[in-house]
Amino acid sequence: MIKNIFLVKTISGDTMNKEIDLKNYEVHTDLVLETIDSSKESIKSDVSEIGDIKVTRVNVNNEIGSKINKKSGNYITIEFNDVTDQDNYINVLNVVSEELKSLINVGDDELIMIIGLGNNNVTPDALGPKVINNVLITNHLYLLGEMSNGFKRVVGINPGVMAQTGIETSDYIKSLVESLKPSLIIVIDALASMSIERVNKTIQITDTGIEPGSGVGNVRKEISFDTVGVPVIALGVPTVVSAVTIVSDTIEYMTKYFTYVKSNINKPSSKLVPSGYVNYLKEDISDNIENDVELLGKIGTLNDYEKREFIYEILNPTGYNLMVTPKEVDFVIEKLSLLISEALNISIHKEYKIK
Repeated sequence: MIKNIFLVKTISGDTMNKEIDLKNYEVHTDLVLETIDSSKESIKSDVSEIGDIKVTRVNVNNEIGSKINKKSGNYITIEFNDVTDQDNYINVLNVVSEELKSLINVGDDELIMIIGLGNNNVTPDALGPKVINNVLITNHLYLLGEMSNGFKRVVGINPGVMAQTGIETSDYIKSLVESLKPSLIIVIDALASMSIERVNKTIQITDTGIEPGSGVGNVRKEISFDTVGVPVIALGVPTVVSAVTIVSDTIEYMTKYFTYVKSNINKPSSKLVPSGYVNYLKEDISDNIENDVELLGKIGTLNDYEKREFIYEILNPTGYNLMVTPKEVDFVIEKLSLLISEALNISIHKEYKIK
C-alpha cells in the first residue's frame, strides 16, 4: 500500500499531518511507458528512431510487472506526428506493419480472430469497431474453397460494450474461441494516456492481452491467454486524457514557459520575435526548482507525481476529473482506424496490396 504524507504537509502545513492512501487517487493510463515512468522503476528499453517516428521496445518480467500492475510480456510503443499528414501516415503505416509482422506467426490454414473493442456511438471509443470495418475478412472464402494463396483466414468481430449487450466481453470472446478455435486473437481498443502530447500520436502493441476500460477506471475482465486460452496481441491508441492530466501538463508548460522567458528576456534576438510565436517546448529548458517555487509557491516544491496526485485529490471528489478528447477527434479516428486496419492487412496477408 503506497502512502504519501509529504503532499499534505507541504500544501496544508504541519498542523494537518494526514496520510493519504494514493491507491484511492490513482491517475489512470494504459501505456506501459507512462506506468514505468510514474513508478520510478528501472527497466531496460530498446529505442530506435525511424525518421520522426520513435519505437520503444520493453520486456516486462514478472517482478517488474507485479510492481507496476502490468502483465509480464513484450510492449512496443510507437510515437509519431499527426497522421492526418499523408507523408506521416505512410511512414507510420510502414513501421506498424513491420512491428506486427514480427508478432504474427500463424500458418495459412490457421484462423486469426480480430476483435474491435469499444462503442461505435462514442467517437473516442470507436477506434476498434472502425478498424473492423476496413479489415480484410477471408474466412468465408476459405470455407467456400475460394481463398487465394498468400491470404490467411481472418474473422472480424465487433462485440460492442457491456452497457449495450449486457454480456461481459471476455465471456463473449471465450464462447467464440470455443466454437471457432482461432490460433491467434488480435484486439484493438482505444486507450487513455497521462500526457496530452501522446493523444492520437502513440500506438502501443503488446502480446500480453488487454483489460478493457482500465485506462478510464471502468475495468472489465481481461482478454489474454490466461483467460481465453489463445495468444492475444493487443493494439491500442490513447484517444483521451483526464482533466488531471490537462491541468498537470499545463502547470508543467507554465513553468517551462516562465523559465524560457526569464532566460531569454534580455537577449537582443528575442526582441525580434514575439514570445507567443516561439514553441518553447522544443527549446532545451532544464528543470529549475527555484523558478517553479517563484511561479507556483509551495506547489512548485512538489515533484511531477505529487502535483498530479494533488490535482486528482482536488478534482475527483467533485466529479470534475472529466475524460477529454481533441475537437478534431472524428477526423483523426477515421485516419487512425484506416491506418491500423491497413497495417493488419499488410502484416497478415502476403499478397495484400494497399488501396
